[in-house]
Amino acid sequence: MTSETARQDALLDELLKDYSDPKEILGEHGLLKQLTRRLVERALEAEMTAHLGYAPNAPEGRGSGNSRNGKHAKTIQTETGQFEIAAPRDRNGSFEPQLVPKRQRRLEGFDEKVLALYARGLSTRDIQGHLEELYGVEVSPTLISNVTEAVLEEVRAWQDRPLEPVYPILYFDALFVKSREAGPVKNRAVYLALGVNLQGEKELLGLWVGESEGAKFWLAVFTELKNRGVQDCFIACVDGLKGLPEAVEAVFPETQVQLCIVHKVRHSLKYVSWKERRAVARDLRSIYGAATLPEAERALTRFAEAWDPKYPAISQSWRADWARLTVFFDYPPEIRKVLYTTNAIESLNYSLRKLLKTRGAFPNDEAIVKVLYLALQRIEKKWTMPIQNWRQALNHFVILFGDRVTL
Repeated sequence: MTSETARQDALLDELLKDYSDPKEILGEHGLLKQLTRRLVERALEAEMTAHLGYAPNAPEGRGSGNSRNGKHAKTIQTETGQFEIAAPRDRNGSFEPQLVPKRQRRLEGFDEKVLALYARGLSTRDIQGHLEELYGVEVSPTLISNVTEAVLEEVRAWQDRPLEPVYPILYFDALFVKSREAGPVKNRAVYLALGVNLQGEKELLGLWVGESEGAKFWLAVFTELKNRGVQDCFIACVDGLKGLPEAVEAVFPETQVQLCIVHKVRHSLKYVSWKERRAVARDLRSIYGAATLPEAERALTRFAEAWDPKYPAISQSWRADWARLTVFFDYPPEIRKVLYTTNAIESLNYSLRKLLKTRGAFPNDEAIVKVLYLALQRIEKKWTMPIQNWRQALNHFVILFGDRVTL
C-alpha cells in the first residue's frame, strides 16, 4: 500500500467513524451531500481567487478595481440529490464560474444521468419519479425536456454527416411506433438504414420518421444517402415491400437487391394451417438451404408438386421473386446467411422494440427521434467486431466487382 493510499484510507476512516446508518451517508442530509456541497463551494471560491488575482482579505486587493461582494444562495441538481450552495459574487459582476456557470443549476453528470434514463425508454414522468425516488431530487418535466432537447442538435449533425463512398452491403427495414403528431394516436413508420463498410463493420446511416412504410419514402431515403456521399453498394437486403427493389435500383443501378428470405418464409406461412406449418417450413428450407442455384430450383419444383394442391400461392410468389430471392447463391456458403436475411437490422429493431414496449404514444416525431437516437448510440457501442467471415466475403467482392471495391 502506498503512502498516498494509506493517507486516503485514514481520511475516509476519520470521516466515517461516527456513521452507522446508510442514511447518514446517502440520505437527504447525509455526508455525501455535505461533502459535495463543501467541495463545490470551495471550488467556486478558488475560481473567484483566480479571477480576482488575490486571496480573500489579501492586501493586494485594495484598490484593485474589483473585489468580493458576498454570496448568494443557489440550488443545484446533482446525481446524488438537490442541495443549496453559497455562490460567491464580485462587485463588478464579471465573475463567470466554470464549475456551475451562471444560470445553470446542474452539475456536470446530471444531464448524462437524465439522458441515460431517456435512452432506456423512460418517459419524462418516469424519469421524474426515478430521480425523486433514488436521489431525492425534485425535477420538473420542463427541466427534463430541456436536457433532452439538446440532443436534437446532435441528431441533426449525425443525420447530416458525410458517409463512406462504398458500402458493400446495405440493410433497410422499418418499425412502427405510436405518435400523437397530428392529433389522434396513429402509427408512424421509422425507417432505418444499416450499412456494412469495407472493413466489415456495421454502421447505422440514419433514421427517418414517416406516415407509413412505402417505396416513395424509401426512394427519398436512398437519394439522401447518395447526396451524403454513398456512391455504390454491391448488395441491398430488403423486405418484400412492393416497389422497394425498384426504388433501390433507381438510385443505385448497379446494386443487386436481395429479398429477405425470413420475410418471404413468414409471408408464405400465412397461407398455411397451424398443423402443417412445420412441414411447409421444412420444405421451404430445402429451397434456400440448397448448395447451388440449380439444386434450389429443383427443390422449388418439388415443393410445388407437394403443396400446390393446397397452397398454390406460395410457389407462385417464390417464382415471381425468384431472381431477387436467389442473389445470395452467387456467394460462398460462409457468407450467404449474412446476405439472405435482414437479421443484422432485425436484431437492431428487436432491441428497439424491447425499449418501446413499455412506452405509450409519443407526443410528436421529435420525441421519437430523440429516444431512438439515444438508444441506437448505446446499441452501437456493442458493435466491436467485423461481420463473421468478412475476409472471404471481401475477396469474393473483389472477384465479382473488381474496381468497384476501393480499399
